[in-house]
Amino acid sequence: MTQATLTQFSQLRCENAPIITYRVAMPQPESHLFEVVLSVQGYLLPVLNLKLPVWTPGSYLVREYAKHVQDFGAKSGENKLVWHKIAKNHWQIETSNLDNQTIEISYRVFANELSVRTNHLDATHGYFNGAAIFFRIPGLEAQPMQIEVALPQDNWQVTTPLPEVTGQTNKFIAADFDTLVDSPFEIGTQEVYEFEVLGKAHQLAIWGGKSNIAPEKVIADTQKIIEVEAKIFGGLPYDHYIFLLHLSTQGNGGLEHKYACSLNYPRFGFRAPDKYNRFMQLVAHEFFHLWNVKRIRPKALEVFDYDGENYTSSLWFSEGTTSYYDLTIPLKAGIYNVKTFLQNLGKEITRYELTPGRWVQPVSESSLDAWIKLYRPEANSNNAQISYYLKGEMVSLLLDLLIRAKHNNLKSLDDVMLKMWQQFGIEEIGFTPQQLQEVIEAVAEIDLTDFFAKYIDGTEELPFNQYLEPFGLQVVGEDKDLVPHLGIKVNSEQGREVVKFVESGTPAQKAGIDPGDELLAIDGIRVTASTMSEFLQDYQGGDSIEVTVFHQEQLRQYQVTLGEPRPSSYGVKPVSNPTEKQQQNFANYLGEDLQKWVMGNG
Repeated sequence: MTQATLTQFSQLRCENAPIITYRVAMPQPESHLFEVVLSVQGYLLPVLNLKLPVWTPGSYLVREYAKHVQDFGAKSGENKLVWHKIAKNHWQIETSNLDNQTIEISYRVFANELSVRTNHLDATHGYFNGAAIFFRIPGLEAQPMQIEVALPQDNWQVTTPLPEVTGQTNKFIAADFDTLVDSPFEIGTQEVYEFEVLGKAHQLAIWGGKSNIAPEKVIADTQKIIEVEAKIFGGLPYDHYIFLLHLSTQGNGGLEHKYACSLNYPRFGFRAPDKYNRFMQLVAHEFFHLWNVKRIRPKALEVFDYDGENYTSSLWFSEGTTSYYDLTIPLKAGIYNVKTFLQNLGKEITRYELTPGRWVQPVSESSLDAWIKLYRPEANSNNAQISYYLKGEMVSLLLDLLIRAKHNNLKSLDDVMLKMWQQFGIEEIGFTPQQLQEVIEAVAEIDLTDFFAKYIDGTEELPFNQYLEPFGLQVVGEDKDLVPHLGIKVNSEQGREVVKFVESGTPAQKAGIDPGDELLAIDGIRVTASTMSEFLQDYQGGDSIEVTVFHQEQLRQYQVTLGEPRPSSYGVKPVSNPTEKQQQNFANYLGEDLQKWVMGNG
């Protein structure tokens, strides 16, 4: 952890500006309550406004963190101050005639949601994000702040990317409120591993108890990821970086920060190769964000508005392109091989091709609608929307292949990322959608107006095979057993077979079957989520079946005419008889011999 001095703190403060200090205690961790005291010294205005952020950068949903605040109070010395709550996240305190005395605001925050974007406190640890616990003082966001942590037990420690004040235990300095929000705290008996990459200090801090993680292996592979990503951008833009890892029952997610990332992953998800690879993809994704989105930011995110939505149509690049890189980085780092890469790519293409919402919502609109759609899925979501993560990843694949094919692999999407870093990231100047397109066009040396109109601002089908063909690859439908198409997804829930999704325009939807219906039988025979596909193999497209359900507790029978079979999965496979040029492109793109794949040895 880096060190800071109180002299440096004073130098950061504007002359005569108030001194702002937060003290976070957790005297009874089992209560899930953080106890916070915000001290403001030297405040001279008659009213002190306090606002709690409603969202945190990196997670594009208004989460209403203020709902967890309780026991609010304000005083100066022994005198209680009059205060009013005037909006959902806005408190106002009367501070006239205080004669420069220190104002103390006390409150408690309930913390029992273990995720990378919320707060969690129990007998084993405390974890918090700045946006979810610290009040913002409008007008004083640029002032430095001190943060003191009071530990409930002597054997607990603090891990955070904020610099610690030299000679003062558990006291830290944030240069401004944005830095405070961007600096998570892990407090407890977490295991902390130190390692070095390219001359820079790193930490892996692990909380969660018993697991099957092998820290040495994770660190070794993380080092490889760091080196590969640093090569793209020409170095590492920090002196110290922390990976905070929470081992949980079934969590899976991450949140990026400038000097750290928070990761949540199943505690026993590190032995099986596919699960381990998914974890390393998560590491690659969040680490790539320290450039793409934390520093290379859309204009709308250049200055954060913590009181409401920050709209941008470019999340397809900030998140989707990052998702493309979390697929390719482990391959380049040697964590998995080309076979695994192509299998994973096939799974992503399958997800995309099985989402009918891709015909309805452009990915630029999906980016803009992140605040109301992606994090709030409902029964019709797959029919009406597409994830900017997923389609952004697919569009980035096409752009990478386009650039590589045009320039004989001498240029790639890596050059776009480097140019974006040099033009916008180093100085943290927000980019507009037009500027992003111009940079991609400059690297590709081609007018991409039509591409953007069709695939980013439009809903035309992505021509995967057109872009894969120069590399000797193609997307093919894969089905062991072709089943006539009904158009529903069913889950088994507590002994009931519940229709969870009905695809728009399919036989089931046209017949009137709805999400929430309980599936009972097909042609008088009971079927379940696990047996329905096998049962339908005895039918052909065009056959008529009777589907029996409970609809709002009423028994109903529907006559459904089955559709023709559709692929239920897709794979990325070599073309037959690849040309010499295709073999060369494949080798330059993925680093292996395409011919052995054609022969079935890949």
